[in-house]
Amino acid sequence: MTIKHGLMVAALATVAIAVWILEPGQYLSLDYLKAQQLALRAYVELHPLQSSVLCFGIYMIATALSIPGAVAMTLAAGAVFGLLWGTLIVSFASTAGATLAFLMARYVLRDFVISRFGHRLEGINRGIQNDGPSYLLTLRLIPFVPFVGVNLLMALTPISARKFYLYSQIGMLPATAIFVNAGTQLASIEQLSDILSVTILISFGLLALFPFIAKLIIALLKRRRFRERFPPPPSVARNVVVIGAGSGGLVASLIAAAVRAKVTLIEQSEMGGDCLNTGCVPSKALLRVARQVHETRHAHVIGLPDTTLAVDFPQVMRRVQDVIRSIQPHDSVARFESLGVECIAGKARIVSPWEVEVNGRRLSTRSIILATGARPLVPQLPGLSKVDFLTSDTVWNLTEAPRRLVVLGGGPIGCELAQAFARLGATVTIVEMAERILPREDPEVSDLLAETFAAEHIRVQLNTRAVEFRTDEGQHVMVGEVAQAGTAEPIEISFDQILIALGRVANVEGYGLEELDIPLTASGRVDVNQYLQTQIPNIYACGDVTGPYQFTHVAAHQAWYASVNALFGTVKNLAVDYRVIPWCTFTDPEVARVGLSESEASALGNKFDVTRYELAELDRAIADGATRGFVKVITARGTDRILGATIVGQHAGDTIAEFVLAMKNNLGLNKILGTIHIYPTFADANKLVAGAWRRKHTNPRVLAWLQRWHLWRREGRSKPH
Repeated sequence: MTIKHGLMVAALATVAIAVWILEPGQYLSLDYLKAQQLALRAYVELHPLQSSVLCFGIYMIATALSIPGAVAMTLAAGAVFGLLWGTLIVSFASTAGATLAFLMARYVLRDFVISRFGHRLEGINRGIQNDGPSYLLTLRLIPFVPFVGVNLLMALTPISARKFYLYSQIGMLPATAIFVNAGTQLASIEQLSDILSVTILISFGLLALFPFIAKLIIALLKRRRFRERFPPPPSVARNVVVIGAGSGGLVASLIAAAVRAKVTLIEQSEMGGDCLNTGCVPSKALLRVARQVHETRHAHVIGLPDTTLAVDFPQVMRRVQDVIRSIQPHDSVARFESLGVECIAGKARIVSPWEVEVNGRRLSTRSIILATGARPLVPQLPGLSKVDFLTSDTVWNLTEAPRRLVVLGGGPIGCELAQAFARLGATVTIVEMAERILPREDPEVSDLLAETFAAEHIRVQLNTRAVEFRTDEGQHVMVGEVAQAGTAEPIEISFDQILIALGRVANVEGYGLEELDIPLTASGRVDVNQYLQTQIPNIYACGDVTGPYQFTHVAAHQAWYASVNALFGTVKNLAVDYRVIPWCTFTDPEVARVGLSESEASALGNKFDVTRYELAELDRAIADGATRGFVKVITARGTDRILGATIVGQHAGDTIAEFVLAMKNNLGLNKILGTIHIYPTFADANKLVAGAWRRKHTNPRVLAWLQRWHLWRREGRSKPH
């Protein structure tokens, strides 16, 4: 707890003691107000402005401090100010006071509660993010729900103070008006229960359902307008049509077929999409060869003589294609048709929410899933089209190793391919606009990888922007600008081949989205809600075409939700779960992460602990000569709850899985520490980092007492066993 938190807690405690001593509740009873009604009204008539301000202030402070007597104060406001003015005073004062209570609870308690119970609040937080205003409005519309509890509960959620104030103002207004109106008849009220009759309570209950009823009505109206614009056919031939046979489309099709739905899969190019043909599979096959070459040339690490190994580049590329062909049957038309999926080769175009056109045919369907993937981003730079550039799609067509290769982009794709080609004999330069490579990771990760690249003679040119390309006397040249101390210094880099690795853009053109007015995000991806629905409710999107993560495993994850919602959404829609998303950059050493990095945790203002374990201390890493790297875990301050984990080292992409499982199932480091790990393995580092966390968080007083107890035992003061 900080000094500011301590001072605020002390101040609140002082106020609470004063309230207990002074007993203000005696002045807020119904009998006292009835006895003082004439005196209060006379004071208001003499001092209308001062009395209004005084009433507002007292009511606001009482609400902020949760002092009992809100009903009595509301009645008093009606009795002395009348219905209209009394309602205005109480409405704004109560909302202002509730907001102050909300802010105080958030400032004092939120960090403490989240650090200890944050994982239990995740479901509530997701609900608040999706329907927070509706929940708050409902709670405010029910007068017998304790508003003190509402203030505290909402303070622990992500709802903004502005929304809290606005919906509290609206939600508390009906009850305020009823109680103020009752106050105008104060003399006839014998007890507070006279105000809230059964009829009024039932009315409030129905009123509290209004936000959800309104939401349902709006949804029904949207569906009606949708059906008026696109009248559904009386029957269709398919349950779902999936466009695109990459990772997302294949998984969506398999799920639909598994539940015996009629599904058609349309692909205009090759089954398996980018992952199989130009992405994950070929790149990992190339990286495997490159690592073998590197380890052979540096065999002294494991006690063998270094060997100069000649690389047959055409043979390497043939092996890459062989790997693709070996995996192709898993994603083939024959396999999917055997599983019940109708496969059609051709360019698909959505002509209505109920029809997809392909090869001159129109296929009718209940739902459509767009899984068209993405393609490499190619910038519009002068002269680039004249230098025969490469992308992650076309680099696999090379038959000769490039002598001098420039990689434009220092992200995961750029770093992986740069290291692979450097190990296969190319002179490689990475050009990156940012201050470091892999800018999404922590600086220490970028630094370690940069040091590795420097040792392998890979040039890393940071803070550099490509401006144009030209060819001088048969030599290709990249002209760029280097940002230095607020200035841009010119730079020229000669090359034989350039690889563009600046990210990927969604494939959205030519599928009929424009004609149907399906909106895109600012980044050019298909805009979907949490159920992966587009603006047209029976058209879904998953994978790279929509994001927000462009990974094969995320596309497959989304595909499950898209397919289930497309088939069963009329009964129940499932919101896609992005809570625990891992990824890996397959450089050597590998860089794997799940959850928050240390930089992200700091930027979010989280209170956290960092525990790090060096692979140089891991027995298996020492035995394999693979000691570069570390395991770093971010935990909530004072607890073993995992906020994120980063692993840099050999097999990082495999060993991160334990942290993914732990975070997914709300398991902390103590559970990992208590799990038996095979020795010696790289996964044992996960247990060792958990042990390092445990040692850091052992209470020194407990250890001191244990030391004294053991001393007592050694000195013979206990009976022998």
